[in-house]
Amino acid sequence: MTEKVLNLVMRGILGTIAMYFINSTLDYLGISLGVGINAATVLTSGILGFPGLLALYGIGIYKVL
Repeated sequence: MTEKVLNLVMRGILGTIAMYFINSTLDYLGISLGVGINAATVLTSGILGFPGLLALYGIGIYKVL
């Protein structure tokens, strides 16, 4: 049980760091697609990991279209 909670927390932290750097890079390139960092996005990246992070940015691209 403790390992699963620790895994969830670590994925959430790493996902938040990844979102921050991806948002910074997109902002530097002039692309307005940044995904907000909030409880829902941190939980999504924490539970789903990298595929969840891709899904968040996929939804952002879909909203732009």
